Amino acid sequence: MRRLLATAALAGFILAAALPSAADTRVYVRVGPPRAVVEKRVVAPGPHHVWIAGYHRWDGAAYVWVPGRWDLPPTGRHAWVAGHWAHHHRNGYYWVEGHWR
Repeated sequence: MRRLLATAALAGFILAAALPSAADTRVYVRVGPPRAVVEKRVVAPGPHHVWIAGYHRWDGAAYVWVPGRWDLPPTGRHAWVAGHWAHHHRNGYYWVEGHWR
């Protein structure tokens, strides 16, 4: 029974690794995003908070503005790499997610 469960678990891990994840799937938009909104930042809630600028997200029919926010980096010294819209010459624009580096 243990061998059967171990084999099934291993097969599940292999299958999950072989399938593309949601992060690997790009959604292309034919129309480029509008210019960024100029935001007024409020005072940081603490000395270690980092400003994460707002951005336009695609909701399936139109671009929608997501306002910026203050956030704490994960442990240690990290820098925020802003998300951005990249352009593919044939397919259109796709979103590259922001992340901590």
